[in-house]
This record gives sequence, C-alpha cells and structure tokens, in this order.
Amino acid sequence: MLARDVMSSPVITVKPGSSVKDVAKILIDNRISAVPVVDEANRLVGIITEGDLSRRVEAGTERERPRWLAAFAAEEPFADEYVKAHASKVSDVMSKAVITAAPDTPLDKIVALFEGHAIKSVPITENGDLVGIVNRASLLLALTADQPSVDLRIADGALRDSLLEQLKGQPWVHMSLLDVTVRDGIVDLSGVALSQSEKNAIRAAAESTPGVRAVNDKLVVRCW
Repeated sequence: MLARDVMSSPVITVKPGSSVKDVAKILIDNRISAVPVVDEANRLVGIITEGDLSRRVEAGTERERPRWLAAFAAEEPFADEYVKAHASKVSDVMSKAVITAAPDTPLDKIVALFEGHAIKSVPITENGDLVGIVNRASLLLALTADQPSVDLRIADGALRDSLLEQLKGQPWVHMSLLDVTVRDGIVDLSGVALSQSEKNAIRAAAESTPGVRAVNDKLVVRCW
C-alpha cells in the first residue's frame, strides 16, 4: 500500500501566527499528536507536535539548567529552550525541518521514517503543496482495508511452493528440519523448530499465504 491509500485528507493545519494555546486545544480535541504549519498558499513551513509543547512554563515543565552550566556552554541553546517554553506564537515553537513524503511512497518507507527520525507523523506533499498526513494510527487502515478476493481453488502444489518460497528468504528458518504438506488448501506443518519464535513465525507465514484455508501446526520445538 502507498501513503495515499491511508493518509488523512484534508489536513488539520495552523498558520505560523496561530497561538500555542490554540494548537494545544486542536491536538486535544482531535486526538492527534501533530499539526502541520502552512502559509497562505498552503505551503508547508513547519510542524508542531506534542513534543514541542512538552516543556512549557504554563505546565511547570520548563527545563531548568544549573546557572554554572551557562559559563561553560554556548548561550544559544539556552535561549532557544527559553523560547520553546515561553513563546506564544506557533512560528517560534514549531519545528522547521519537516520530514515529508510523496503520495506514492510505500508504507514500509513511511514506517522507516517514523523509526529513523523518532517521529509519529509524516506530512504528505505533492508539488510543494500539503495534500495529506500519515501518522501511526493511519497504518491501522492497512490492517482493516478490504483485500482482493483470492481464488481458494489454487492448486495445493502451488500453495506449498508459495509458502516454501517465502520461507526460503528468511534467515531464521531451518528448512532442512521442516516438512510442509498441503491438501485441499489445508497446510500441515511438521518437523522441528529450534525455538518457539521460529515455530510461531512459520505458522504465521503459512496462515498469511493467499489461498490457505487452515493450518495444522505440528511442529516440535527442540529442547536443548
């Protein structure tokens, strides 16, 4: 699936001149963790997240630094922290370096952005315009989306070949210890797995193979 298949659109946005308090209310009322910031032409100029509002003087969470530390460190970071904690306008609090993606970005690439940048939302832009946003909750749509119907009359041999081909590419499976038979779309797994995790993964692979009607898991976990 692609970003366009699960992204939220139209997107809730704010302007650089919006107030921080208004943003906090938007996050709470809409149960979201981030709001893109756009200019008058709907061009993305920043994003403001829960994290940007976590150190605020109103909540008593402003970061406190020992006074002696200022004598040994650059002044700019302290000033920036003060702005984050006290500023009333979005333009002063928002993150300007925004990680974005295109509508045709595969979802696995979106997840990689979440993990690689420790973020929860990725704005989706097209030709510079904000067209959607994907967050972690959006990925749940991929789980609930209707899948294409599968012809359950796939030959048993083809089902077995499909499962074995999928397993061969996995580093955790020990093919020489595994026996797979298929009859009337029902998969029988037998043999030995070297761990409970391997046993579970093989069963999951079988259950998720298109055309499989049921799985009989008879694998034995080797006890050392």
